[in-house]
Amino acid sequence: MASILRFRKLCYVEPVKCSSLGFQSYVTPKVGKKDDGIVPKVKTVVVEKKREQQKKKKKKRQPKEWRCIDYCCWMIGYMCTTWWLLLFLYHCLPATWPGFQVPESPGTRLKREGLTALHPVVLVPGIVTGGLELWEGRPCSEGLFRKRLWAGSFSEIFKRPLCWLEHLSLNNETGLDPPGIRVRAVPGLVSADYFAPGYFVWAVLIENLAKVGYEGKNLHMAAYDWRLSFQNTEIRDQALSRLKSNIELMYLTNGYKKVVVVPHSMGVIYFLHFLKWVESPPPTGGGGGSGWCAKHIKAIMNIGPAFLGVPKAVSNIFSSEAKDIAFIRSFAPGLLDSEILGLQTLEHIMRVSRTWDSIVSLLPKGGETIWGNLDWSAEEGHGFSFAKKGQASMSGNNLNNSNQRSLQLKDPVKYGRIISFGKEFPRTNTSTNFNSSCGEVWTEYDEMSRERIRKIAENKAYTARTLFDLLRSVAPKMMQRAEAHFSHGISENLDDPKYEHYRYWSNPLETRLPDAPDMEIYCLYGVGIPTERAYVYKSSPSEKCKNIPFRIDSSAEGDEGSCLKSGVYFVDGDESVPVLSAGFMCAKGWRGRTRFNPSGMETHIREYRHKPPASLLEGRGMESGAHVDIMGNVALIEDILRVAAGATGAEIGGDKIYSDILRMSERINIRL
Repeated sequence: MASILRFRKLCYVEPVKCSSLGFQSYVTPKVGKKDDGIVPKVKTVVVEKKREQQKKKKKKRQPKEWRCIDYCCWMIGYMCTTWWLLLFLYHCLPATWPGFQVPESPGTRLKREGLTALHPVVLVPGIVTGGLELWEGRPCSEGLFRKRLWAGSFSEIFKRPLCWLEHLSLNNETGLDPPGIRVRAVPGLVSADYFAPGYFVWAVLIENLAKVGYEGKNLHMAAYDWRLSFQNTEIRDQALSRLKSNIELMYLTNGYKKVVVVPHSMGVIYFLHFLKWVESPPPTGGGGGSGWCAKHIKAIMNIGPAFLGVPKAVSNIFSSEAKDIAFIRSFAPGLLDSEILGLQTLEHIMRVSRTWDSIVSLLPKGGETIWGNLDWSAEEGHGFSFAKKGQASMSGNNLNNSNQRSLQLKDPVKYGRIISFGKEFPRTNTSTNFNSSCGEVWTEYDEMSRERIRKIAENKAYTARTLFDLLRSVAPKMMQRAEAHFSHGISENLDDPKYEHYRYWSNPLETRLPDAPDMEIYCLYGVGIPTERAYVYKSSPSEKCKNIPFRIDSSAEGDEGSCLKSGVYFVDGDESVPVLSAGFMCAKGWRGRTRFNPSGMETHIREYRHKPPASLLEGRGMESGAHVDIMGNVALIEDILRVAAGATGAEIGGDKIYSDILRMSERINIRL
């Protein structure tokens, strides 16, 4: 009988949807007196379940605790929305409104004054700013033939990041192409006009040159694969030979007018290598003869020159870091760590960048004579201090009745210690290697024992002389491969036959300028921006799985008015190149007739004091002194246009100095 009653209830049950519960419950209708004892029980069960589900739903509605990545995502979203809104307003509002008029460009103004193109111009891009495109690749690169892998939209980073990294890497043994991969420099002016959509590099200068009459026949971009060592660009791509041919062609087709060369950043020392290569005999040289430069080149206008290297190249090789990474770590600790994002960003960067020999060309040159030792440096008293709000504060004084400006510190800082360690050292353990079966990305740190890691930190401080031993220890393959192409010392005797080897040609302290007394050399660079000079390091957390055992100590902060911020010591410069590296050769090394400048060609220093944009509507500023943004500086563009139109250094005003480069150069004891 009980079985029949249960069957009857199932047949006459009415489905009732409980949307708040997310499922269907079944309530039994009244069927008779015999069922009176069963129905109330069913209703009670349903009501209790409903209450439990409502309680759970209320608990779920409680706000979640925000994580660091949530804040970062919202911040990025707000910034992008604000930027697009401002951009929309900028293009919608009338151009005649006050503050919205576009200032007259230098090219337009000079053309109205009667200035026209005269000397052909060759542009030489620096590191990372030139485009690279794919000509042959692995199966994962399907559809990317002749598409930009670098200096374009960078969309492949998100679509296939590991494939993208693989194709940007070079062979770790030869420094040339890996098997089955061919990535080449994008040719022409489009190679480096924009680094990314909307982010100009050479575009503003090219546009102003065009306004005074320049075009394809008298304007050339010397594109090259910036990842390679300088001599390898000739061995693989014949880039130096093509540059020589283009200069000769422009000289012949433009009425035998000498060429004005405008290199930027690493392109400065790349062209310095070319000056020696072109006059050297084959097979390692171009065979142009001793008078080639005097015949074909009027002036070399070096923008942001890294003549003596940059300290940030050291931190790049040592830990793939710079001030920006240190700031991110201080602002959002753990954001770059694999535990948070599931990525090993810095390890990937290290693995790829250590196949690029060109980075070694940017290591500091001149040793302790130029960059100082444990107790002395030329920049002592000329560093950079920070105000409370993080803005740089400068205190200026006049020197020898000139317009020079010094950046003073309360206490002298020993900038010669390019890398120094705090009190924290890596702990030793029983494992043979630092990262045995730890992490997915291999770096050369994986082959180092804990004992070797500990000894590196125990040495406490490394100068421009000892840091090369440090880098040979942590990056042996890269340094062994690249040091066959680059040298970083000071020549004692330039007549020694060994200096005819190409590894010395990009070091201004180990090679002579060509015999061209009528040629002029300009050092054009920004000042007034905190620029990396030295670093405070600590060990990475030993209990975590890390491939890089060292990191910049972002907690290291100086007192008020100190040049130490987030583990980085700052000096005056253009944000990338310190004033000492950019200006020393024009201020002293090549000034007058020296052993590095035997023909006595004239040198000129033109500094551009940094002035940040007053608002977002000004973009990156028209008076910026930053390393890349200076390419849009109206004063620099005007100087280049005037020299290209035939003016000399004296006619554009000679030296224009705001920094203490002359005083710093006097403190360096070097035989000239």
